[in-house]
Amino acid sequence: MNPSAPNAAQIDELMARYPAVANLPAALRNTVLTRHALALQVPAGSLLFGEGQPCQGFPMVLRGEVRVARGAPNGRSLELYRVQHGELCVASTSCLFGHAVLAAHGVSTEACELIVLDPQGFALWTADEGFRRYVFGIFAERIAELMALAEAVAFQRLDQRLAGALLGHGAVLQTTHQQLADELGTVREIVTRLLKRFEREAWLSLGRERIEILDPAALRRLASGQA
Repeated sequence: MNPSAPNAAQIDELMARYPAVANLPAALRNTVLTRHALALQVPAGSLLFGEGQPCQGFPMVLRGEVRVARGAPNGRSLELYRVQHGELCVASTSCLFGHAVLAAHGVSTEACELIVLDPQGFALWTADEGFRRYVFGIFAERIAELMALAEAVAFQRLDQRLAGALLGHGAVLQTTHQQLADELGTVREIVTRLLKRFEREAWLSLGRERIEILDPAALRRLASGQA
């Protein structure tokens, strides 16, 4: 990571990705971006923040994606959500609002470009009613997603959850069994066993870090509990 002050092009992109930033009073927006913000470029696989640590800032993604997950002592993790451009990180937001340590960790899934506000800059922007409403609106959406995740973990079989995770990404997924296991909060061996079962049913075809969906209708039926 090589932090630097945001340049004019990055600020323009930030306002395009996050309209709530563009709608801030110009003096407030510029003061925070000049005195309380850093631009970061990080490679894939970078740990951006860790569980149990104090939150160092409020990240806003210009490019790339951040995977936010919660770990367990045995080394397994459960993906909570992903943050792309124009989206906010609930773990960082709640940490800053509550003055608590982080309850999850964030890792870049690909090369990322971000602008990060320090806690003081975040406090200044959230004092603005319009920006605060925007943050809480995104916060509410994320909470709904996390409630749906908790329901799926508690009540859905793993094969249903895996079928759902395979859908919505096109006919070919470039992923590994381990990545799917991390997303579902399980171990690779179980995911591999289920994928081979799906392949025997001719629902998909497995390759090296590649899954071709052959029968999405069958996967949808399984994901909805109809199969």
